[in-house]
Amino acid sequence: MKRYSQFSRLIAMVAAMGACVPSPVLACAACYARSDSPLASAMNWGIFTLLGIVVTVLVSIAGFFFYIINREAAQAETGPAAQNLAEVKI
Repeated sequence: MKRYSQFSRLIAMVAAMGACVPSPVLACAACYARSDSPLASAMNWGIFTLLGIVVTVLVSIAGFFFYIINREAAQAETGPAAQNLAEVKI
């Protein structure tokens, strides 16, 4: 148990020292206002790709609920008597 405590203290000290070490800040192309950079182009493609994935998932979820609502409406039109008759035949 004491060994675990010493190890966790060592890890905490290394993490604290790593956080305090100064490092050069490397800004992206958007921060430098270079819109013609390949990095800016790649970032735009990444944004559009993620947007396309999110829109696809949301449309799929909406389509599923639309399908469920239409299916429920179709079953409501047949009425409960028709459903009971179908269950008896099975």
